[in-house]
Amino acid sequence: MCWGVARQIEYKAINKQEIMKILLTNDDGYNAPGILTLYETLKPHHEVILIAPDREKSAVGHGITLNDPIRIDKINLNAGDEVYAISGTPADCIKLGLFELCTTPPDLVISGINPGSNTGLNINYSGTVAAAREAAFNGILSMAVSILKTKNTIDFQGMSKFVVKLINNIHDYRLPSGTFLNINAPSIPIDEVKGIKITRQASNNISKHFDKRTDPKNRSYYWYGKIDQVNGETDTDVKALSQNYISITPVQCDITDYKAMAALESLQIP
Repeated sequence: MCWGVARQIEYKAINKQEIMKILLTNDDGYNAPGILTLYETLKPHHEVILIAPDREKSAVGHGITLNDPIRIDKINLNAGDEVYAISGTPADCIKLGLFELCTTPPDLVISGINPGSNTGLNINYSGTVAAAREAAFNGILSMAVSILKTKNTIDFQGMSKFVVKLINNIHDYRLPSGTFLNINAPSIPIDEVKGIKITRQASNNISKHFDKRTDPKNRSYYWYGKIDQVNGETDTDVKALSQNYISITPVQCDITDYKAMAALESLQIP
């Protein structure tokens, strides 16, 4: 059922003693290890509903499904818990969660935990980040959570415990309307992390390279190649990860360039 008009003015302050209603999603699918670990860690402390894609939907950005039907399947996990698998995108999952599946609005939306960082300019391609952004569009406190993917073991358990502590300590802070948190951790055990840095979005890690190959019929095809991780910028999410810090970046949904607006107005365009 739809719970009506979303809160647009100000996020609700969370009292750390109360049980929160938390909506979990991701772009890797409802049965991905990151989201299942986070679900199991949050469940003893809060009311948790898992609504995620029925398969991997990585790098779909903020796309929504317009030309195909969106289907919802109820899935029983091994412990008997019922979760929702959605045939659409991460943004679809949030829309359906807020306006069809949740009878009351959640206090918090968490997207993740994603195996692979979502930093810098690449957040524009991320389905993980898009889900958190969609929640922020609708006035819901939200965060995207990712871990840098390297050859090291990804500590989903440790990061899940960090998330529990984090949400218990944001009860007295109100994010501006239309702002959400993009959180990234290095690919090391959580007890080896040096600390937390509040960062800005890097501007130098966009995908530029392709790996060109040839198929058996001598036709060319391409895979995206390695992303350049240039650490020359300071105070960025990329830099923090390279120094083994957890990065927390506040991201705003309004992408209007207000300085350019003023400049354009001064041109007196006919």
